Amino acid sequence: MAIQTLSVLLDAAQARIDDQASYKGAMPPRDAFSVLQQAPGARLVDVRTRAELDWVGRIPGAVEIEIKYYPEMKLNPNFLTELKRQVDPESLVLFICRSGQRSAAAAEMSARIGYNDCYNVLEGFEGDRDANNQRGYRNGWKLAGLPWEQS
Repeated sequence: MAIQTLSVLLDAAQARIDDQASYKGAMPPRDAFSVLQQAPGARLVDVRTRAELDWVGRIPGAVEIEIKYYPEMKLNPNFLTELKRQVDPESLVLFICRSGQRSAAAAEMSARIGYNDCYNVLEGFEGDRDANNQRGYRNGWKLAGLPWEQS
C-alpha cells in the first residue's frame, strides 16, 4: 500500500464529516498514525479514562486527558483547561478514545474554543463491536497493529 501524502489524508478526513461539525475531519487509525508521522508538531490526545489506559493499553507519546471520569462517566470539568495547558492551539490535534464517540465530542469541544485543526480518530483504540458485542476484533488502533503498550 502506497503511503498517502499529508494533504491527501487531511482532505479525505474532511470529506468524512458533515458540514455541521466544528472540527476539521475524521480518519481511521492507520491514516491518523500516518498524519502523526508526517505533520510536524501534530499531537495525539487520548481521552479515555485512567482505567481504560491502565487495563487496556496506552499509545506511546499520546497526551492523556480524560474527557470523562470512570466509573460515573461524568464529564471532566477541567478537560479544556488541561488541553490548553498541554497542547498548543495551533497544533494539528488528533483525538482518540475507545470507539470514536468521546473523541468526536472532544474534537468538537476543542474546535469551539479555538483549536482550528482538530480531527477525530474513527474506530478508536479498541474499534467497533462485533456480532458478539465485543470490541477489539473488527477494527481500531490496536487491531491495526499500530504502536501501543500495556503495563
